[in-house]
Amino acid sequence: MQVGFLTSPFGGETLEYVVEFASKAGFDALEVAAGPGSKHVDTANLTDAQADRIRQLFADHKLAISSLAWYSDAVKPDTREAQGKVFRQVVDAASKLGTDVVCTLAGMPVDGKDRFKTIAEDCKPAFSPLVKYAADKGIKVCLENWFATNIQSLPHFEAIFEAVPDANFGLNYDPSHLVHQEVDYLKAVDVFKDRIFHTHAKDTEIRYDQRAWIGVLNSGWWRYVVPGYGLINWGIYIARLKRAGYDGVLSIEHEDGALGREQGMEKGLAHLKQFA
Repeated sequence: MQVGFLTSPFGGETLEYVVEFASKAGFDALEVAAGPGSKHVDTANLTDAQADRIRQLFADHKLAISSLAWYSDAVKPDTREAQGKVFRQVVDAASKLGTDVVCTLAGMPVDGKDRFKTIAEDCKPAFSPLVKYAADKGIKVCLENWFATNIQSLPHFEAIFEAVPDANFGLNYDPSHLVHQEVDYLKAVDVFKDRIFHTHAKDTEIRYDQRAWIGVLNSGWWRYVVPGYGLINWGIYIARLKRAGYDGVLSIEHEDGALGREQGMEKGLAHLKQFA
């Protein structure tokens, strides 16, 4: 299993800088932030020549592109058409760059609807044509299960794959989003193993003393941390992924405010490499 990271925290740096850092630090792959105007992969203006240069850059540093990352909402009705156009650009860029995964979000609940109704009435018409477009180019579409989106918990996972059952539609599975909800992140691997095409490596710290004081309906009692600094048992979790047949990338999503950008990446890598 490989270890990589999402390049978004380096959004102000050139892709060359990020690749150089990742190579020297010992990473295997990068989940590259992409979209119109991105400094890493500008999907609105990516030429074949630029794509070739990016592919050569990664080859020279012995790194893989695990996915292109475009975390936006393609479900909201009033922006669906415009966002769908951008999504297709990201898929086209992934094809040019030789990666077969695009990571995105499941969208937010539509005003006046709960998650299940949004999935049935909005996610299905939004994602079905986009997933088909990606399939025609050999690309898998992966939804990060951020708890604020339409796939908050496991019944929502079930609902969205019932609504859009295409084989290339799956998860960029992030166990950290389940921990503070007290949802079994290991059970999710067993149940949705055929839908896990990419993974985020992020941990969750829970301040039980703070939670006992302010209650679960308030904020400030949990936070995201780099792997090894929270409650996830990475040895057991990675073993469960392997038994489920996943042999892809563990992509660190660094949102730990207690650690610097490069420092957090390096500490997360050191912890994951024990088990990957």
